[in-house]
Amino acid sequence: MKLVNKITLSLMFAITFVNAQETMYIYKNGSIIGQHELNQVDSVIFYKPEVPNENSVTDIDGNVYKTVVIGTQTWMAENLRTTKYNDGTEIPNIKDGITWSELTTGAYCWYENDEASYKEPYGGLYNWYVVETGKLCPSGWHVPSNSDWETLINYLGGNADVIGGMLKEVSLKHWNSPNTGATNDSGFTALSIGYRDWYSGTFNNKGYYNSWWSTTLVSYISLHYDDSRLGFYKEREKEWGFNVRCIKGF
Repeated sequence: MKLVNKITLSLMFAITFVNAQETMYIYKNGSIIGQHELNQVDSVIFYKPEVPNENSVTDIDGNVYKTVVIGTQTWMAENLRTTKYNDGTEIPNIKDGITWSELTTGAYCWYENDEASYKEPYGGLYNWYVVETGKLCPSGWHVPSNSDWETLINYLGGNADVIGGMLKEVSLKHWNSPNTGATNDSGFTALSIGYRDWYSGTFNNKGYYNSWWSTTLVSYISLHYDDSRLGFYKEREKEWGFNVRCIKGF
């Protein structure tokens, strides 16, 4: 049956009209807000639209991320995977390794240039030039600074030597053995995708490390598969490809 006209009202059920000759009226608060001759309508489909989860955030691409409250902070519980800045501008997807290593502007990629395998659940890899624009995270969110990370550490007990385990997913699905100290007590659910090298643009260390950019100078935060540390590192090279986690606030 060809659908001539579909009227969206509010997927609960559908009404199908056969040889209808009457008029259908649509009311709101006792007033007619629409009418349709039934001989012009095959069916009316009632559906329940999805209501955004208050524990989620959506980026400019329409990707929906789980979030987690840790102390006074609200973090994404997944790595960012947007392909656009939050003003809608496309971020270049650079696949060639040498081209990546010579960049002086923003770019992203998927690990091994394999979107189907790595976009979810690992997220994208971004260079520093993307991060420094301040336009990467959804509106109302930002790439965390070292200070934001330190607030997280302090809430979780203040010892960066053990807090890494509280951030890591408790599984060997996304981490190599032994995934030392992993408890995910924080709900942060860190996975290991490795990184893209700044010098040659090669992809390395999936399962061994996970690193996120910080906005503090050219810094990044890293977790390792074989210990429980959360490490802070200062870097000179802006061409590394690291993950990004966003934190709520400006």
